[in-house]
Amino acid sequence: MKFNGQIVTAHVTDHNEKEVFAQYDGVTLAIDRQELHALPEVGSELAGFAYENKHGEARLTTRLPKVGRDHYAFAPVVEVRRDLGVFVDIGLPDKDIAVSEDQLPELNRLWPQRGDRLMIALTTDKKDRLWGNLADETIIQAVANRAKPDQMNADVTATAYRLKMAGTRVLTDDFYLGFIHPSQRDVEPRLGQVLHARVIGISDQGELNLSLKPRAYEAIGDDAAMILAVLQHDPAGKIAYTDKSDPDAIKQVFGISKGAFKRALGHLLKAGLIKEEAGYTILLKTNGNASQET
Repeated sequence: MKFNGQIVTAHVTDHNEKEVFAQYDGVTLAIDRQELHALPEVGSELAGFAYENKHGEARLTTRLPKVGRDHYAFAPVVEVRRDLGVFVDIGLPDKDIAVSEDQLPELNRLWPQRGDRLMIALTTDKKDRLWGNLADETIIQAVANRAKPDQMNADVTATAYRLKMAGTRVLTDDFYLGFIHPSQRDVEPRLGQVLHARVIGISDQGELNLSLKPRAYEAIGDDAAMILAVLQHDPAGKIAYTDKSDPDAIKQVFGISKGAFKRALGHLLKAGLIKEEAGYTILLKTNGNASQET
């Protein structure tokens, strides 16, 4: 079917209890009657998206899919086939679209998994079969916005669209370009993986530099977070307890052992959130955690 994946206007020829039939370019297309508000008359015109479903049957749907031959959009991955590629859902009721393994990373561990998403448009091969075509850098650049200075330290949700040795390129949900250097991740993201990152810089080109690592105060653990909260609520931003304090006093005030207290202080010191001085633990000025220290 040479017009597979195109929007066409077909002429209604017949119908039954479940389907309406329309003809275009000598091909009879079936339409689900439930899509239609009213039964069209024979001879009238009906516009929709023409395609062959997974059984090879010619279909027409008035519910246009998210993507088209010239229209790129994100589509969720619904199946992974190591011998073929991955399949994505573009909104058709009885067909998913394959993205060939030729467009996927060489390493299988970096292939998209179910629930990831790929920005694609539709294309056809020599046999007029529909395939998903990944958006290249030119397409991504065309839809992207220029980042603003006030986005520093913001949390963003982004999708990995290109994997390179130098790092991972992503597009945020707000259509800003982002880059994740290998030093700002623990594991390399998959193609199509949806990531939760934070902005750590903005390039001269208006792209976001992102990190997948938590902020220091987000990675310190429950005991350290509790001590940090006590420091933040103290008017002077300090407490008269250090790793040298009496174990019973620590237990009475904080409800944890001296060992746990020392480990928690160690995390806070390593994160650069506190210092110990003259028998006090003192809160340092950090992003979003300013003490009263001058």
